[in-house]
Amino acid sequence: MARGTQVLSADALAALALPVGDDGIIVGVDARSRPAVLGIHHPVPYDMVVIGGVWAAQVLALRAVATGARVAVETARAPVWARLAQAANGGVECMTLHEVGRVPPLGATLGSPVLVVRDCGTRPPRGRVASAPWQPVLTLLPYLSPAAPRLLERAALVGIQRVSPEEAGRIGRIMALPEIQAEALSTFAEDAVLWCTRTSRRLVRMVPTDSETGLLGNPSRLDPTG
Repeated sequence: MARGTQVLSADALAALALPVGDDGIIVGVDARSRPAVLGIHHPVPYDMVVIGGVWAAQVLALRAVATGARVAVETARAPVWARLAQAANGGVECMTLHEVGRVPPLGATLGSPVLVVRDCGTRPPRGRVASAPWQPVLTLLPYLSPAAPRLLERAALVGIQRVSPEEAGRIGRIMALPEIQAEALSTFAEDAVLWCTRTSRRLVRMVPTDSETGLLGNPSRLDPTG
């Protein structure tokens, strides 16, 4: 993938906007170093897609736990998530890991919200547990697979890390991004994420805390191997 610096101008950055709630997950900081907070728990089903690396998904999961939410991770690579789940739980089962297709009913409520993270590869099967009131689903895609357009079209919110120029063009068309913003997707730094809908966008940097860096390492777009 291409590497480089962000090419959006200051004026273009200032024009980015995405509605935020009064509380939620801190997804990063904006161009003026202000916290960017996204409310993801709603009284209606809410689907999200992140095209990026597992590092970003793990930071989001950890920050969801910090807000008081439970996190259920559906994954075929449990060892990648095991250390994070152990650290997040700290004697209380806040984060659980489940095999693909084996997520049980989670009983999400206003007082006990749940975030379901689906880390099921490039062709995630239909989930046994779907998004529901107070139970958003975040699907992680490492790159723009054939399954991606369907997922992006039905998602209420999409997060995009660095992608190839070809992927950037396709994502730009699906998400109705202005050309300059679509082209910029292939130049993102390791910690940059564009959160967007078809009508609004917000570019943020996922600046990790010291504890997040100690647990997950430095920001990385590429997933660990081996």
